[in-house]
Amino acid sequence: MLFLVLGKGKTGSLVADVARERGHGVRALDITENSGASALTAPLLAGVDVVIDFTAPGAAVENMRAVLSLGARIVVGTTGWYAHVEEMKALAQKRGGGLLYGTNFSIGVQKLFRLTADLAKLEGYKFSISETHHTSKLDAPSGTAITLKEIIQAAKPGVEIPVTSHRVGDANGEHVVTATSEHDVLELRHDAHSRRGFALGAVRAAEWLAGKFGAWDFREISDQL
Repeated sequence: MLFLVLGKGKTGSLVADVARERGHGVRALDITENSGASALTAPLLAGVDVVIDFTAPGAAVENMRAVLSLGARIVVGTTGWYAHVEEMKALAQKRGGGLLYGTNFSIGVQKLFRLTADLAKLEGYKFSISETHHTSKLDAPSGTAITLKEIIQAAKPGVEIPVTSHRVGDANGEHVVTATSEHDVLELRHDAHSRRGFALGAVRAAEWLAGKFGAWDFREISDQL
């Protein structure tokens, strides 16, 4: 397959490397080479199976509009743009494009989501979330922490779930869900040793999306990988 990776930062560059390791062709554009999604034309996307976006929230929205308007397919690993998610899903459906997005493409984090849903069923516990990322991460709390909060609130409607965010050095990503009762404390923890797990998940997501039309959250299809 041929993938076009948008973003040459640490994660985007690793996505490109992993895709090449898995035998795919890769093109890559930095944000400065694609200002306002200006590079995402029909001729450029001709022959590209899937676009993979790891840029910034504003740029990701522009990139999605351009790609989906052309009926192409895009995997979005960028977070912080979800106020536009319904618009993007509608555009994918209208123009026959493919959209796969997620707050976290790590397969381990997908398991954390499922375990959190099970933990949230407990009665008599108060829940909290802590997340730690590198200092250059723009959104706080992280998209993953927001997803964890939404999972707990689905089981505990109306209950406020405090989220604590930390930005430290070059941290790859840590998320901790804590359930506290009068008698004990339970914790679920995911600590990323590197960004490679996110990159591999994004590439596998692109492999899955190739040839498909519609819009999906990565949580909906991760079990199929």
